[in-house]
Amino acid sequence: MDLQKLKEPLTIDQIDFRVQSINKGGYATILAYKDARADMNKLDESVGCLNWKREHTRENMNCVVSIWDKENNHWVSKEDTGTESMAEKQKGLASDSFKRACFNWGIGRELYDYPVISIKLNQSEKKDAYGEWYMLNDKPKQGYGLKIKEWKWISNFNKGIITGLAAKDNNGKVRFSWGTFSEENTKDTVEDKRPWLSEKLLNKGLERIKAGEKGVYEKMDIAFRINDEYKAKLKP
Repeated sequence: MDLQKLKEPLTIDQIDFRVQSINKGGYATILAYKDARADMNKLDESVGCLNWKREHTRENMNCVVSIWDKENNHWVSKEDTGTESMAEKQKGLASDSFKRACFNWGIGRELYDYPVISIKLNQSEKKDAYGEWYMLNDKPKQGYGLKIKEWKWISNFNKGIITGLAAKDNNGKVRFSWGTFSEENTKDTVEDKRPWLSEKLLNKGLERIKAGEKGVYEKMDIAFRINDEYKAKLKP
């Protein structure tokens, strides 16, 4: 059991991002948050799956997360109150109160130090719902073109404190960058300006592979961005 592990920052793949709001100028405020599963996994890894428990009171409004203190032979508990979600109110309330109680144990507490994430969105040529945002009845709305779930997020920490946060969209373009990064992370915060591999060049590459040439994929990967479909065809 290592309680200090509970306070270690969550990895970026344990953090989810969603649009909180969009203003009439097309700027979106993005919210970083943790899923309840991240809390469960962190507790399992840090104290063991048999050494913690959760209990709900006040119709799921409150959650008590307890960890077994082996040395003193008793449970140590921390409690907090949640708020209802827009959908599945009781389930959302239970999840929110659980996540808030886990904040008290230190899980994901670094989220309070994340910067304000404000991103300029792009409209389609017709300014319709197929862009990243559009106006409907004088209200800004999220469009089909905004695919936050497909974006790549990069975080940088120094002694448990966040020092850098960046995001690339599903086309490899840097859409947000804040703070400083280690040398290892810096390359991920730079926009990838390689052109996408075309179908014509893909077919030429496949012909080269068929002819017995080695390292075709590796050579193409240096010069081009390659989508997952083409990667599957080129990789041996």
